Amino acid sequence: MIEISKDKEYNKLLNKIGSNFLEAKNRVYKAIDNELTQSNWKTGQYIVEYEQEGNIRAEYGKQLLLQLAKDLSRLYGKGFSRSNLVYMRLFYIKYPKGGTASHLLSWSHYYELLKLKDNHEREFYKKQSIIENWSVRELKRQKKTGLFQRLALSKNKNEILELAKKGYKPTNEKDIIKEPYIFEFLGIPEGNLYSESELETKLIKNLQSFLLELGKGFAFVGKQYKITLANKHNYVDLVFYNYILKCFVLIDLKVNEVEHKDVGQMITYLNYFNAEIIDKSDNETIGIILASEKDDVFVEYATATVSNKLAVGEYQLYLPDKKVLRERVKQILEKT
Repeated sequence: MIEISKDKEYNKLLNKIGSNFLEAKNRVYKAIDNELTQSNWKTGQYIVEYEQEGNIRAEYGKQLLLQLAKDLSRLYGKGFSRSNLVYMRLFYIKYPKGGTASHLLSWSHYYELLKLKDNHEREFYKKQSIIENWSVRELKRQKKTGLFQRLALSKNKNEILELAKKGYKPTNEKDIIKEPYIFEFLGIPEGNLYSESELETKLIKNLQSFLLELGKGFAFVGKQYKITLANKHNYVDLVFYNYILKCFVLIDLKVNEVEHKDVGQMITYLNYFNAEIIDKSDNETIGIILASEKDDVFVEYATATVSNKLAVGEYQLYLPDKKVLRERVKQILEKT
């Protein structure tokens, strides 16, 4: 008797049916979520319009939401807590024109976005969630690490406003640098001693989180990439390819402050890659030295005459103080 399950054509059929089913299931879930998002926006609209028509004061507005939460929950079940109603109302206030609320994001995404009081910051995370297809968990992490502020600190006022409006779309080595990089996902306690090889190993073990921190377009190529010059072997800590910038990105890790020899070493790596590795379709290689600390004045002078695309960034193993970051960005925006 023929065992159908071992037949290749049968297994192809099985996979086709299964793939079709899962795709249809995902479309249904997405359609339901889109309808839920639009329904919540409408709920917010009805509440705001009711308040405006009755010229309702803040105290009464609070009571209104409490009463609505009780009655709607009694009539229709879960989903109408006072907290949800507060955000539905805010959803309509922040996006009074329904079209500005993208159907590409779920209600859970908007729930997280609406927690942000700053309009520039909120719009950046909205745009970036769409560009990079962030899950809600990834959005939460990027908010927590102050991604908007860390990107904004290397920009001027107009560039920050553009960042908020269009999201993060790197076009050069300056765009991919963050101030600082955040490696809290490694779980290394602040103050613990560790070597460069240990840091590298932990980053590779947490590659998905590392790629999220690096930003859109990065693909991992390899670690300890060997370069042989004058019969001596040198090793680049980490090599990536950025398909947006269409170039290799070399990363050297330093657990101490950046020194002049580190800059010289990276320049050698860049020259080698540009001469020996890249082809006509690739742009010039970018080099990033990631250190636990750097002296901005030293970095400025050390790289002033360097023609290569070289950047020096700092990393930290703990979450940043977002209040401090926000204040620094605010100071840039307030400059005339």
